[in-house]
Amino acid sequence: MKHFYARWMRERENELCSRATNRVIRPFEWGLEWAQNWPCTRRVERNGHDPWAYLKRLNEIGIEHSDEFFGYEPPSDFRLEGRLLRFTSYVHTPYAENDTDYGQWFPAKEKPGRSRVAVVVLPHWNAHASQHVALCRGLAALGVSTLRISLPYHDYRMPPELERADYAVSSNIGRTIDATRQAVIDVRSCADWLERQGFERIGLVGTSLGSCYAYLASAHDPRFEVNVYNHCSTYFADVVWIGLSTQHVRAGLESEIDLEQLRDAWRVISPPSYSDRYASVAKKKSLFIYARYDTTFPPHLSRRVIETAREMNIDHEVVALPCGHYTLGESPWKFIDGYHICSFLKRHL
Repeated sequence: MKHFYARWMRERENELCSRATNRVIRPFEWGLEWAQNWPCTRRVERNGHDPWAYLKRLNEIGIEHSDEFFGYEPPSDFRLEGRLLRFTSYVHTPYAENDTDYGQWFPAKEKPGRSRVAVVVLPHWNAHASQHVALCRGLAALGVSTLRISLPYHDYRMPPELERADYAVSSNIGRTIDATRQAVIDVRSCADWLERQGFERIGLVGTSLGSCYAYLASAHDPRFEVNVYNHCSTYFADVVWIGLSTQHVRAGLESEIDLEQLRDAWRVISPPSYSDRYASVAKKKSLFIYARYDTTFPPHLSRRVIETAREMNIDHEVVALPCGHYTLGESPWKFIDGYHICSFLKRHL
């Protein structure tokens, strides 16, 4: 019976993944021009002939000085128009649409005498603006104000030539790093706005790609005290190389770079690079959720994250759901997932 269920789940995952017919295999690019504004670029000279060695060195320096790499000046142009927050991203790109960030605001009805708490929600890769809204409304109904952020190159921020958020994760090495750096800084900027509104405790919920962004942001910002990682994994490169959803990205990469090289090229945007840093913030509480039949974030990678959390005495809880990456968005799993997320945040914020 277990074997039958696993096979059925894999078939269902493949079916749901294949519904997207607009995936594009893009050519491999080192994307060194995207590194021009990274702080670590000022600390190393361009070698001129070996782009992988240069990027590897930038990664090493970026990790060593990650406060600087993910550092920023808080935005000065926050504006809330109805329920839509806008502000200018600290990271500037060649795409004007992408340089304005958006947050959909779901304020909770507050009770006198209770702490003001809020959560920033980071959706999955290629999420539409309407996705994760039900979770946000549910949290607001439970008394937790929620800000759903638009990720770089997604929904409101998508350049007109795109149908998918390809510039967030692609076979352009430098652009993928830059998009991740921008996402982390944008999330931290949301905490600035929430603090200005008088919120005393702030949490994070990240799903899939948003989970990676959330971990990096929390590792560099003690204000995110309660964190939910909805799908969790290790190295950025491993997920792209192995995962079902990113096989078109791998197709653009593998003729020019192997997994070991890619892991070094993307180490600065990989959660394991900051495990020590994350563990050093004692007051953080974390929930790691993974799917036992996940073909996009393979379960053995998720379990490594949890093993590391256990080894480093990170205050955490774990939920393993008997579904896959895509099926987590279907009934009944999405409701079970939502229950675990909401109950964890309600208990700890």
